[in-house]
Amino acid sequence: MWSAGRGYHSAAIPGCPETYQSEQESESRDPRQGSRDQHQKIRKIRQGDIIAIPAGVADWFYNDGQSPLVLVQIMDTSNFANQLDQNFRKFFLAGNPQREIQGQRGQPSRHLYRGSEKGRGGGGGQEQRSGNIFQAFDEQFLAEAFNIDTDLARRIKNENDNRGIIVRVEEQLEFLSPEFSEEERRQSSQGGGRTGRWSANGIEETFCTAKLRHNINDPSRADIFNPRAGRLTTVNSFNLPILRYIQLSAQKGFLYRNAIMTPHWNMNAHSINYITRGSGQIQIVNENGESVFDGQVQEGQIITAPQNFAVIKRAGSDGLEWISFKTNDNAKINQIAGRASTIRAIPQDVLANAFAISREEAQRIKFNRREIGIFSPETRSRGRRD
Repeated sequence: MWSAGRGYHSAAIPGCPETYQSEQESESRDPRQGSRDQHQKIRKIRQGDIIAIPAGVADWFYNDGQSPLVLVQIMDTSNFANQLDQNFRKFFLAGNPQREIQGQRGQPSRHLYRGSEKGRGGGGGQEQRSGNIFQAFDEQFLAEAFNIDTDLARRIKNENDNRGIIVRVEEQLEFLSPEFSEEERRQSSQGGGRTGRWSANGIEETFCTAKLRHNINDPSRADIFNPRAGRLTTVNSFNLPILRYIQLSAQKGFLYRNAIMTPHWNMNAHSINYITRGSGQIQIVNENGESVFDGQVQEGQIITAPQNFAVIKRAGSDGLEWISFKTNDNAKINQIAGRASTIRAIPQDVLANAFAISREEAQRIKFNRREIGIFSPETRSRGRRD
């Protein structure tokens, strides 16, 4: 991406800490108290900047000046990170994209899907309405995922928001951003980086002795564990190197009764989920904010979540256990709610303006759910306004 003008940009990269903090934590260590905010790094941009954004990473721009901020984007749909098809898709966390897309005569237009010989099997085009990814999720699901009241969950869908995807900020945004220094300018001009996806390390010479097995059921190997919610275990090319060659990985999930797996999307892979035990409910939302699946699943069933489609899972009364096969040797997910989420990495003023809510409500969306990955079925905060 290339920019003309001046402003700010930030990418909410999953797994990265919120290194910009407005003040030290209080003794109670409750981030919801006071006006404290924290978020990931924010970068000033100016004319001529080249900005690289990895596939599947959520980002936002802010024009803080009087002149236009012009962005020129190029998207590589044939990149190895894109496994959907050769069509470009934008997934919106907030706003109402439908109101932004104008036809030649000033009338709102709609995204058009056309059948193809490979991806969609021919046929005519089918019109699809646009919306942010929250619009098709059940309000109760969202309320539980963020630990907020249903009224606030309803409002972040932006269903009646006529502002489109570019919103005017009534008051100047408040967030943390250090000034440029000479050292930063020198570092940014030097560039650098790796070439190629990975380098050979000798394993290709020892296939006969390569490790072919890794147990995913062992609870002691869980990557995420919540004694009130369940656990997630991942097998990828880091702990089973041969997966690097076959370009696959796997994840085992086990949710306790009524627990939730954070709303998320798979950044660089499709996910084929086989239910191994129990039952539950799964919702999948496409890039137009439309529900492509919303139903009960049980042992023996298979459901596929395409790359970048938003997913949420909730266990039934007997719990929910599944195995996911991912079409990438190092598959990554981007969490939407919880302590390691994209929402947590965005300044609360940005959230307040994007969703047309108050700063207090934005703070509740960010901090009310403090778990990572899998959430206990706890009741919503007592400050709700149902």
